[in-house]
Parts: sequence; structure tokens; C-alpha cells
Amino acid sequence: MQTRPLGQTGLQLPILSFGASSLGAEFRSVKLEEALESVHAALDCGLNFIDTSPFYGRGMSEVLLGIALKGIARERYTLCSKLGRYDLQHFDFSAKRVAESVDVSLHRLGSDHLDIILCHDIEFVPMQQIVDETIPALKKIQQAGKVRYIGFSGYPMKVFKFILDQTHVDCVLSYNQYTLQNTRFADEIVPYLKAKGVGVMNAGPFSARLLTSAPLPAWLKEPEEVKAAARKAVEHCASKGVDLAKLALQFSLQNPDITTTVSGSANPKNIRNWAKWAAEPLDHTLLAEVLEIFKPVKNIGHLEGLPENN
Repeated sequence: MQTRPLGQTGLQLPILSFGASSLGAEFRSVKLEEALESVHAALDCGLNFIDTSPFYGRGMSEVLLGIALKGIARERYTLCSKLGRYDLQHFDFSAKRVAESVDVSLHRLGSDHLDIILCHDIEFVPMQQIVDETIPALKKIQQAGKVRYIGFSGYPMKVFKFILDQTHVDCVLSYNQYTLQNTRFADEIVPYLKAKGVGVMNAGPFSARLLTSAPLPAWLKEPEEVKAAARKAVEHCASKGVDLAKLALQFSLQNPDITTTVSGSANPKNIRNWAKWAAEPLDHTLLAEVLEIFKPVKNIGHLEGLPENN
């Protein structure tokens, strides 16, 4: 698996990383055996950067990940967890909870340190608290050696400059904003991050199943015209004998300014497929045709979090 450097951290991450959200049964019920096997499949395929959160499965993702990683040498993987979001409507970015959350995550994961910790979905709270309280608390934990690098994740483009115009972090994670249909992250924010030396991570190459042949989930927030374009793209790729998901994944991995793209599954077969796709050449003719289909709805997304943070 090809790797790229993450900002100024010194970390080399695989261009495709393993998202452990599915281990928390966020999207379907998951059997213990397949959850554990998916972690081992990811490591075997070179997806040795693993992203989780106490929010995923309300702790289940971290617990199962800790079980799966037991007995595996710590240097074989790079570990990222998050803090601040604990349920759909439960957010706590206070300094007290920061310290508690890191300790709980370390216990669940069976590790004495996290390589990266991210403030999770900061668009759902008044973001000045992140600057004034949360990040200073994280920097103390960083100095204590419990975490190596700190950052934050979010969906709206506004969150990145709001935080980074006021303080410094090592890396950030954007999700569903660098895909076949939506390249706002690279267009609007990545050059700014590069200039500041901040590590750039992307998640959600399939945009919550939008860019796959799977039935669209009821909770998908994209506008109807975006969904319609995606169905058209699925049909076009199928007529050429290609899965749209393959093109979507390859597209997200192509950008040299994005260190890694995180994708999650508790299905080992999916993970092995993704690793295979990552190594195969991109069909530029088909890509151009699909981008043309998405042109009328390019960069159309949805609002996430508090209105003032969008």
C-alpha cells in the first residue's frame, strides 16, 4: 500500500485507511467474528492506520478494536480516536471530559498512547470552546505523552479556518467532501492547510453509500437531484462492467495533497476489494464520463451541525 507523509508529524500513512465505525454496528448488526476479521484483513492489506471514536457504537467500536488488536505489535498500526461526541445529541468538549475521554479510550483500546486524537464533529457546538478550552486541554495530554498528535474533524468547510485562524493543530479530518460528486475540501481548504503545515485526512469516499450500487439509506441527507445523478452514474458504470464504488474510491485516493482516505466496513471481503482497487489503474475515460454526469450537482451538499457553523 502506497503511503504519504501527514503534514509535519513525521507519520507516514497508507493512502487508504481503515475506519472502525462499522465495528460499532452503526449501520447494521455485526457478528463478533466478522468485526475481528475485518481488522485483521485491514492490517494484512496494508490499511494500518485505524480510525475510531467513542461515538461509534457508543464505545463498542473501541472495545472490539481493542480485542482485535490484542497480541498485535503496537508498531504495526497507527491509531486514531476522537472525543467530544458521545451520542447523537450528546457533546462535551470540556477540559474535564477531554482528560477522562482519552483515558477511557486508551483502556478500551488496550494501548498506552494514541497516535492521533481528534475533536469529533465540532460543527455541532459553539466552536470558540474548541479554541479556548478543548485544544489547550489536549495539548496538556499531548505533553504528558498519552497522545502524539492532535486535531479535529468536521463536515462544513467553515470549521477549518475558524479554528486554524486562531490556533494550531497537527492534522484535520474532513468527511464526504472529497468525492466524485463533491471536491469542496480540496478546492477550498487543502491549499490553506498545506500552507499552515497541517496534515490532511479525508474520510467517506463513498459519501455514505451515495456513490455505491447499494440501496440508498433513508438517513442520507443529500438533495434528491444529487441522489438521482448518483443513480445515473451507477447505471453508466454498470453498463461498462464497473462498480461505481471502485471509481469513487480510486478517485479519492488519487489526490497527492490528501495523505489518506478513511473508509469503513465490518466486512472483510469489502476491505480486500478496496485494497485491490487501490492498486489498480484508474480508468480516466470512464472517470471523465462520470464527472460529466455529476457536473450539474457538483459540490452540492447539505447543512450539518449548528447553522452558524455552515
